[in-house]
Amino acid sequence: MKYTYYFCIKTINVMRIVSRSTLVLFYKKHADAETAIEEWFKKTEKADWTCAADVKQSFSSVDSVGSQHYVFNIKGNDYRLVAVIKFKIKMVYIRFIGTHNEYDKIDSTNI
Repeated sequence: MKYTYYFCIKTINVMRIVSRSTLVLFYKKHADAETAIEEWFKKTEKADWTCAADVKQSFSSVDSVGSQHYVFNIKGNDYRLVAVIKFKIKMVYIRFIGTHNEYDKIDSTNI
């Protein structure tokens, strides 16, 4: 007797974030940011973004600054997070996290 097995493979499309350790190191220095950063991380990790409009739907205050770079306001704009988002491969690369004053000193499109 011959058996045929069929398997359903369900792909889960979620964003992968590189690197969480950058966020943890930051909020160890800035304890007041921990809750907001963790909320950003959880919301981003569960997202299934395919374009900038999807990001904007999740975070209404996000700004696209070009070259796949996005600036997120963290904790009511006390802190800024710059990430490169690669929609096709579902990756979010943390490029910068800092205070608003530190952010003003960088070029967010090339960091």
